Amino acid sequence: MNATGGYKTLPFFKQSEIIYDFTVEFVKRYIDYKSRTKDQMEQAARSGKQNIAEGYLQKSLEGRIKLVGVARGSLEELLNDYLDFLRQKNLKLWDMNSSEARKVRSFVYNSYNDYKNYKIYINDPESAANAMVCLINQTNRMLDQKLRWMEEKFVNEGGFRENLFKKRMEKRKTVE
Repeated sequence: MNATGGYKTLPFFKQSEIIYDFTVEFVKRYIDYKSRTKDQMEQAARSGKQNIAEGYLQKSLEGRIKLVGVARGSLEELLNDYLDFLRQKNLKLWDMNSSEARKVRSFVYNSYNDYKNYKIYINDPESAANAMVCLINQTNRMLDQKLRWMEEKFVNEGGFRENLFKKRMEKRKTVE
C-alpha cells in the first residue's frame, strides 16, 4: 500500500471512482428507473470501486488478490452492460483508434484526472456509453497487470499465513 495515500492514490481506484460516479448519472438519464439493469449497472460499478478498497485493506496478499479479482469481474460485467446498451439502441461503438476514443483514453494520463473530465460526454447516450467503454477497458487492463504482479509476488514470497507460520517456527527455534 502507498504510505502517503493508500489505495485512494492508485490510478485504477481513481478510475473506478469515476466509473461509479458516471454510471450513477448515466442510469438516471438513460436506463428506466424500474429496470433491473439500472440496479445491476450501479451495483457492478460500486462493486468495482469498493472491492479495490476492501482488497487493499487486507493484510493477506491472497485476500487482496481475491478482492481485486472481484473488482475486475464487476467492471467486466459493467463493460458488457455498456456494450449491450450501444448494441440494443443501435448506437455506434467507437473504434478503439478513433479520435474520440483516443481523447477519452488520454484523460488517464492527466495527473488531475477526475469525473469532471468525462462529464462532457454524459449529455449524449452514445458518447456517454463509449466514454465508459474506453475508461473501463483501460481500468481493466491496469487491474489485469496488477493481478499478474500480485500473483507473481505471492508465488515468489508466499502468503500471509505461510509467512506468519515461518516466523512462528523461527521464533520457536530461538526459544529452544
